[in-house]
Amino acid sequence: MCGIVGAVSHRNIVPILVEGLKRLEYRGYDSCGVAVHQGGGLRRTRSTSRVAELGLQVVEDQVLGGTGIAHTRWATHGVPALHNAHPHFSSDRIALVHNGIIENHDELREQLQRKGYVFESQTDTEVIAHLVHQLYDGDLFDAVQRATLQLKGAYAIAVFCRDEPHRVVGAREGSPLVLGLGQHEGQGEAFLASDAMALAGVTDQIVYLEEGDVVDLQLGKHWISARQADGRFQPVQREVRTVHAHTGAAELGPYQHYMQKEIFEQPRAISDTLESVAGITPELFGDGAYQVFKQIDRVLILACGTSYYAGSTAKYWLESIAGIPCSVEVASEYRYRDSVPDPRTLVVTISQSGETADTLAALKHARSLGQPHTLTICNGATSAMVRECKLHFLTRAGVEIGVASTKAFTTQLVALFLLTLTLAQLRGRLSQAQEAEHIKALRHLPVAVQAVLALEPQVIAWAAEFARKENALFLGRGLHYPIAQEGALKLKEISYIHAEAYPAGELKHGPLALVTSSMPVVTIAPNDALLDKLKSNLQEVRARGGELFVFADSDSHIRSEPGVHVIRMPEHYGALSPILHVVTLQLLAYHTACARGTDVDKPRNLAKSVTVE
Repeated sequence: MCGIVGAVSHRNIVPILVEGLKRLEYRGYDSCGVAVHQGGGLRRTRSTSRVAELGLQVVEDQVLGGTGIAHTRWATHGVPALHNAHPHFSSDRIALVHNGIIENHDELREQLQRKGYVFESQTDTEVIAHLVHQLYDGDLFDAVQRATLQLKGAYAIAVFCRDEPHRVVGAREGSPLVLGLGQHEGQGEAFLASDAMALAGVTDQIVYLEEGDVVDLQLGKHWISARQADGRFQPVQREVRTVHAHTGAAELGPYQHYMQKEIFEQPRAISDTLESVAGITPELFGDGAYQVFKQIDRVLILACGTSYYAGSTAKYWLESIAGIPCSVEVASEYRYRDSVPDPRTLVVTISQSGETADTLAALKHARSLGQPHTLTICNGATSAMVRECKLHFLTRAGVEIGVASTKAFTTQLVALFLLTLTLAQLRGRLSQAQEAEHIKALRHLPVAVQAVLALEPQVIAWAAEFARKENALFLGRGLHYPIAQEGALKLKEISYIHAEAYPAGELKHGPLALVTSSMPVVTIAPNDALLDKLKSNLQEVRARGGELFVFADSDSHIRSEPGVHVIRMPEHYGALSPILHVVTLQLLAYHTACARGTDVDKPRNLAKSVTVE
């Protein structure tokens, strides 16, 4: 959510700013804008439409300049409206964009209003613009440093001043911000962005700013200062890395939406994730993993949303295969409750982007409680999560543009299964024969997923029925219960149908009261040890007139009949069965949303990368 791009150059940087915003569109936004230093003053164009419209608008308005900032906004404070869109101005002197949330904005707003500042928006961001203006005394770098000392919360900001052409200042605390260094026609230029992807094709020389950093961009040069514990700022050097970011927007090809494309990319994503896995070894998770894994006797998984359901699935694997106690916590709740820390815990964070604010904060909280052993599973090689954790495993899902996660989820499950096998091996619970069997199953997984994707025409027929519903129940047992939860999440995310998931055995403890002929009940029915119990649960639904939609393994002996619709899975896949079953639920959600005509890739009120609390 929310994207920042800024630049200082000898050339017109407006096309670069707009293209950078296009690369960040997948994160989700409801307004966008550009501001530049032009003709000795500030010029601004904002829109509540798409970035493509903003691009046409800046051309029509002849907005151009060598110093500027741009932003895509996902509304937190204030409705999605033009007056709340970034960039924000203060007295036509300061222009500023901001990602994050300022927790003390009400207090600062009152102070600034008493000093005569007039607010034109409802945003917390305008507070920062006026605060920088109030502190400005001819040196923007100094003003921003002093302003950050008064801010409480999370922020990444980029700001420039009418009185100082060819200068942009950035700062970060709790929200990601990178510095890009480049050359154009032999002259130096510098960039700011909330994600290195925004600068793809412009520069691959990236500096990842750290917590409390303030950066000063000028033509051909830059300075970085780091806030110290006593509030003073000291000059620092940060490593310049060569980052080969994605160089263009993904092509849809034959697919109708990015989500559909990403569902069908899962065999390749799983194959890529497994590419370097020759066998089960701690080194899969980084240098020093063996020593860390030998020191732990429990696992704590911290995650949000879809990643939380990946962790919930892994809990079953870790406890049954590796024999290690595991707890899974919603990251946004974990740091606000009293927990019992254990220094022998492996703290595992899961995040598609590696920048999820709640998960990062939960990770830091876990460490502050004296739990030093950390590992992250994510899709971002240069993300904050990777830099914060001692160990990591990178999924190879590639860029995921659709807001509703698909291939990121299945590759997370693959990574978590590898972690399970590694811990099982170190604890003496995995024989060589068992390891070989699991590796064989993992290698065959892309082919197995491909066979599941071939069920799409049957799922489309179901989706036509679901599109007319407003509520649905999802049932699963054992390690398929979190998969039922993920299926319900997908349906409500993109089709706006209210959906809930329950362990099937819980039906008679309340949810059965909801079952009528108008309530579709989606059931995951693998041929495992709980199948007979599940069949009894299905009979409970049928006895109340409920309509069942069952994804059943081929040998589960569940037959289609009036009120019972069955799609047969190609094969039973043992412990890895959740990965196959979730693909069918992704297809069901996708085609139901298509039938209802919703914006599949950009569902209302949601953002791809949640970088605020």
